[in-house]
Amino acid sequence: MITVVGVGADGWDGLPETVRREVAEHDVLFGSARQLDLVPGGFERVPWPSPLLPALPGLLEAHRGRRMCVLASGDPMFHGIGSTLVRLLGVEEVRVLPHPSSVSLACARLGWPLDEVDVVSLVGKPASLLVPFLHPGRRLLVLGGVPADVASVAGDARFTVLEQLGGPDERIHHDLPSADPLHVIAVECGRQGYSLVPGLPDDAYEHDGQLTKREVRAVTLALLAPRPGELLWDVGAGSGSIAIEWSRTHPTCRAICVERNTSRAARIERNAAALGVPRVRVVVGESPGVLDFATPDAVFLGGGLTAPGALERCWDALAPGGRLVANAVTLESESVLVRYHRALGGSLTRVEVSRDAPVGGFTSWRPQLPVTIWHVVKEQR
Repeated sequence: MITVVGVGADGWDGLPETVRREVAEHDVLFGSARQLDLVPGGFERVPWPSPLLPALPGLLEAHRGRRMCVLASGDPMFHGIGSTLVRLLGVEEVRVLPHPSSVSLACARLGWPLDEVDVVSLVGKPASLLVPFLHPGRRLLVLGGVPADVASVAGDARFTVLEQLGGPDERIHHDLPSADPLHVIAVECGRQGYSLVPGLPDDAYEHDGQLTKREVRAVTLALLAPRPGELLWDVGAGSGSIAIEWSRTHPTCRAICVERNTSRAARIERNAAALGVPRVRVVVGESPGVLDFATPDAVFLGGGLTAPGALERCWDALAPGGRLVANAVTLESESVLVRYHRALGGSLTRVEVSRDAPVGGFTSWRPQLPVTIWHVVKEQR
C-alpha cells in the first residue's frame, strides 16, 4: 500500500496533525525536491526523476516491501500523481489523503461556484487547448501554462492571477507578466468563441476548396455521432474539418487524419491548432497503405473512395458498433457507395444545398454540388 499525501503552499505546517503523524510512520518519501525539503525527520528521500512516468514502475519496484509515502501538490487525484498511481497499481494499493486543490482555493478566493467553472490544465501543453472553452460569459481556471500565451489565445478576456494559494506568500493580482511559477490564471471570457455544435462557418478554416461545406459537415458529424473518448479516422481529410469538429465535441475525443497531399496536411495542422484541437494527428500517405492505427470507433471517408481496398480496410478496422460515414460528389464515388450499401446495409442520403447569391441587383439561389452520404453501423459481435 502506498500513501499519497497532498501538500499545499502552506507546506508541512498546513497539514493536519493526524496526516503529519501518518507521514512519519513511513520509511521512504517520494516527491519533488521542494516537497521533500518541507518534511522534517530522518526519512530516505527520493526526488522524482525527469521524465517521471517511464521511471515510476522501476522506482516503486526498487522499494517493494517498504512503507512508501508520496508527496503531491494539493489534491493528488486532480491532474496529479495519485491518478497515475491508481492506474498503475490499482485502487486497492493506493491510499490518498488530499489537500484542498488550487482550483478549490481559487474559487473560494474569487467567489466563483466551482460547479460552474471549466478547468483546463496547460502543464506541458499548448495554450491553444483553451480555444474550445472560450465562450461569452464563461469562467475558466487555467493550471500551468505561460501567462503570455494564455493572454494571446483568450483575447478580450479579463484575467486574474492567483499565486501561492493557501501559503504565506499568497498574492492575487491582474498582472500576467509578473506571475509566480506556482499560479492559477482565472479567465472571464469576452465575446469571442465558436459554438461546439458541428457546422462551423466555412471561413473558420484555411482551405483550398477541399472542404466539407458547413451544412453537409453538420449532417456528417451527426451521423458519425462522436462520444467522449472515441477515436475517428478521417481518410482523405482535405482541410481536416470533420476531424477537427469531431475533436471539439469533447476534450477526450481523438482523431487521426490521413491526407496524401503534404501542403493540405500542413494546413490541417494549422486549422487544428487555430480551432483548439492541436492533438489531432495528421498522417501523410495513401490509403489503404497507411491505415494501420488503433481501432477506430468511427471512420469518415471524404475522399479516395475509388482507391482499391480503401473502404474495405476501413470497414475491417472498425470496432463492433462503430459508425462508418462516406461522402461522394462524383458518379464514380457514388456507385461505390451504392454497391456497398447493397452489401452491408445502412442508409443513403442525398444532401442538396443552395445558398443565396447576387444576380445583378437581385438575389437568387446558387446550388452547391449535391453530396451522397452513406451511413452504416457495424454489427456487434
